[in-house]
Amino acid sequence: MTAPLSGVLPVGVSAVTGVAGSTNADAVTSTSNGDGFASVLASTFDKLQSTQNAADTLGAQAATGDLKDVHDYIIARTEASLATEMVVTFKNKAVEAFNEIMRMPV
Repeated sequence: MTAPLSGVLPVGVSAVTGVAGSTNADAVTSTSNGDGFASVLASTFDKLQSTQNAADTLGAQAATGDLKDVHDYIIARTEASLATEMVVTFKNKAVEAFNEIMRMPV
């Protein structure tokens, strides 16, 4: 089983394996190399999309009867749901922080 949320919060958690065997240390390294917040955010959305695609593929296999263990689909769908919820929460907090900064007097 993979942990699709490794790229969502790259700071503060160490050596958590993620999609395709990458670790969040890779994300921290990319930010320290000057790639910045935008690249971490883009890679997070890419990982979210791949997690959702994997769950959709398993769902199609379950619907056609090709899936041997339906638990794989349930786990993948739950991971995709949690990843989506976490990304949306992260986005909401980022927008909230931006709005708070914009309200600061100059």
